[in-house]
Amino acid sequence: MAEKEKNTQLTTENKAVETKKADKAPKEKKPGFFSKVAKWFRDLRSEAKKVVWPSGKQVVNNTAIVILVVIVVCAFVALLDFGFGQIRDLIATLLA
Repeated sequence: MAEKEKNTQLTTENKAVETKKADKAPKEKKPGFFSKVAKWFRDLRSEAKKVVWPSGKQVVNNTAIVILVVIVVCAFVALLDFGFGQIRDLIATLLA
């Protein structure tokens, strides 16, 4: 009977040791901070190579269009401001 208990105890201890060994098995390492930064720069360089840059003529053309649109919107807002100001003055004159 004592041997059965010893065998059971040994078996239990063996399982505990095997479990500890399994826990110590090499796990997948997470990449460190610097390896993540290095990967980010490699990806950045890879993506930068895919960029299609506009020609000088396209840049000048797009800049001119943007400036023209800004002037038109500015004039429209100034016109609205002037109109609403006139309406406000008219209402103030009528109520006074």
